[in-house]
Amino acid sequence: MADSDYFYDGDGAMESLPASPEVTYNWVDITSDFFKYIQDLKLGELLHDGHLFGLFEAMSAIEMMDPKMDAGMLCNRGNPKPLNFPQAVACGKLKIDDLEPSELIGIIDATMACIVSWLEGHSLAQTVFTNLYLHQPHSIVNKTLKAYCIAVYKLLDCIRDCINKALVFEEEDFLPMSYGYRLGSNPQMGSTYDASLEVSEQKCIAMLREQEEDLNKKARSFDDDDANNLWLALAARIRFTRMIYQALLVITKRDSQSGADCVALLNGCSEMMKIIIKTAGKGTQPVENSDSPNPMGFEPMINQRLLPPTFPRYTRIKPRAEALQYFDELVTRLRHAWKITSCTNFHTALDFFMDFSRQRSCILSRSALQLLYLSPSPASTASSAMAAPGQPRPHHPFVEILRESIKSFVNPPALTPKSPAGCTPQARELVENFLVRCVRPFAVLLQVCGHNRARQRDKLALLLDEFAALQEEAESVDALVGGGVVGGTGAGRSCFGTWLLYHVLRVMIAYLLAGLELELYSVHEYHYIFWYLYEFLYGWLVSALGRAEALSGEAAPRDTKRGARRHKKRARPHAREGLMCQVLQNMCGGYYKALVAFKLQGKIRQPACAFDSEAVRYKHRFAPLAVLTPPQVHYHEFCEMTQPLKYENPVILYLGGCKHFQQARTVLETITTPDQEVTDLLKVAKTNFVVLKLLAGGHKRDSTAPPEFDFSVHRHFPIIKLV
Repeated sequence: MADSDYFYDGDGAMESLPASPEVTYNWVDITSDFFKYIQDLKLGELLHDGHLFGLFEAMSAIEMMDPKMDAGMLCNRGNPKPLNFPQAVACGKLKIDDLEPSELIGIIDATMACIVSWLEGHSLAQTVFTNLYLHQPHSIVNKTLKAYCIAVYKLLDCIRDCINKALVFEEEDFLPMSYGYRLGSNPQMGSTYDASLEVSEQKCIAMLREQEEDLNKKARSFDDDDANNLWLALAARIRFTRMIYQALLVITKRDSQSGADCVALLNGCSEMMKIIIKTAGKGTQPVENSDSPNPMGFEPMINQRLLPPTFPRYTRIKPRAEALQYFDELVTRLRHAWKITSCTNFHTALDFFMDFSRQRSCILSRSALQLLYLSPSPASTASSAMAAPGQPRPHHPFVEILRESIKSFVNPPALTPKSPAGCTPQARELVENFLVRCVRPFAVLLQVCGHNRARQRDKLALLLDEFAALQEEAESVDALVGGGVVGGTGAGRSCFGTWLLYHVLRVMIAYLLAGLELELYSVHEYHYIFWYLYEFLYGWLVSALGRAEALSGEAAPRDTKRGARRHKKRARPHAREGLMCQVLQNMCGGYYKALVAFKLQGKIRQPACAFDSEAVRYKHRFAPLAVLTPPQVHYHEFCEMTQPLKYENPVILYLGGCKHFQQARTVLETITTPDQEVTDLLKVAKTNFVVLKLLAGGHKRDSTAPPEFDFSVHRHFPIIKLV
């Protein structure tokens, strides 16, 4: 009997299992009955037993093995069976030794194109692992190709680790599934774990260095110039792979001591990319009208059976030229992201995150930015873990960041050393609890900036709920801690509330502007969107910045001898931001008055009354803005506040819009160091001023053609064009 026919009893004795009775099945042929009864069903009808065959089983039955629904069935549609690695080697279609430099360059460039396709949201099975060399890299004889394939495994694992840690990807951004390929260790598809095949990070880097040296020696033995030296082009690709892998390791592990090394590695990557792009045509090129990114080594259908039974999804591998440009821009973005490590102020860091997000960066660079700022370094983690028993562990580093943010923004007496407001244990505990409560919402705010632009808007709406709860706590802290600071005047009682209000307003503004960027609003809705920004949010933001400066001034140190404030000229840290808020407020005012005038002249097409309710649309657009401060403006309040303009002369409105754009232009021209944002806004303001001036003078007065809103210059503030 076989081993499985025995079992052990409680005393350890081996007993034999009783013989299983033979099972007899009585099969009944129902084919004729089936075809007889389906004649009673009409076309499109489906008969099922609700108890044993429900909707889920019905859908599965429809999907499985249906070429239109099951991606795995593409292999059975007349195409030749794809060859795996051993089969391709055996029949001579796959070379594992004696490869020409042009063949190696072609394989590497095609693999880079596959990696880019993976980073753009396609699956590993349909992109990178269509490369047969990656299925059994340890079976490759050519040392350069073997080292590169092993490095690709390590690089993929590092990229996936970075993106998974940051948690700012959605299903349309990135697919982390590895489909059975072991990325972290033992790079051998489908094999059991073998410790002898384990490749450490340092060993992988050493293998690449060795190949760099060998290739550089071969390059020096040829008299060709750099542009025609294939060995030099190949060495540049191996060197780039090593350096980008090392840089991502530093970013993922967040070792602050390796900062200079990371910048040097990324600079080296940029230099190598210049050579790679210049020599892109030296390798073997893909066959025209072929799905394979390279003539040798790639089989697009090899992993089709690994895919779940879903709609067949055609995966187009990125063209090589575009893929190499993608890598070049990726290195630039990573180098820019590293600058976040020098941001010590939270407000500066938040501006950096928002600006980085506006550039529509890729998922890898967005994830790297998150890790560089929010992920604690190993040194700080170790010091926290090694705290002596009985001693308090160090505070979460983000608490200290927020503490310094509040101090630099409003300088509350409760956070000032030796201040009466912060001396009592109760006051200190109250403030500390508030700061701890702020960690999650503000960390999530930075994380939201890492998501793609379409997802950010939904997440900002959810974040406002958390900020609303924080506002209530901030009021309590201000009432209890700030109450005894500035006796009787109440001037110092809203420090924490002012700081929180500033960020709430920025989130609200970002939420509404995102709708313009994503083209979610119809033109006939623009007027109340711009009104809310002009009359309400930007006005509150300008007020909050002014109050922050006033509070900072009140908390300024006094001269102990004279008993008066120091007469040194105080810096205004929010001066530029205040100017920009005034600019944007005027821009929104100009759009609002122009849109009302367009509406009065019948130049904006309105929805049919039977299918439209402006009150419902207004409520839907501004529903997420229901927080404690600022109070939400409801639709009936909006109607009451805008009622006079409905009877205004359109010419007066056009002139009012002109005035707003002129004021915005005047303020923009006072900024001494204009950036691209200022330059774009200035162009929009100048153009719209001229357009509204023409309309005020009677240009196209009788025309009912709707104006066009061109967002090509600025993503939020369009140029008005007359058709």
